[in-house]
Amino acid sequence: QVFLVETGGASVQAGESLSLSCAISGVNYSKYILGWIRQVPGKEREAVARVETDGQTTYGDSVKGRFTISLDKAKNILSLQMDSLEPDDTGLYRCQADEINNGGAWNGVRYTGRGTQVTVST
Repeated sequence: QVFLVETGGASVQAGESLSLSCAISGVNYSKYILGWIRQVPGKEREAVARVETDGQTTYGDSVKGRFTISLDKAKNILSLQMDSLEPDDTGLYRCQADEINNGGAWNGVRYTGRGTQVTVST
């Protein structure tokens, strides 16, 4: 069973930094793509960043150059370092694990944590 528990959310001022953590259990890192998404009421969920099984990282256009995703397999922690925060970064940040098949494609199995709230004010 996969469990994902996010921590680190807070209310901050624009321009400040924040680091989120996702404690991971039950994941075989060779079979899951891990990432962060964010949700705002009334808007579609947005993919923020992800890390592939080979370590390659991908970022959403709105956070490129400001956010950094990292995976510590020894500690089973997925982190998201967020710098130069903007009011549009406000949202519920959720950790996500997508299981892949032998070909590397998502097989439809997805686990998502409950999330941690980030609020950025001017």
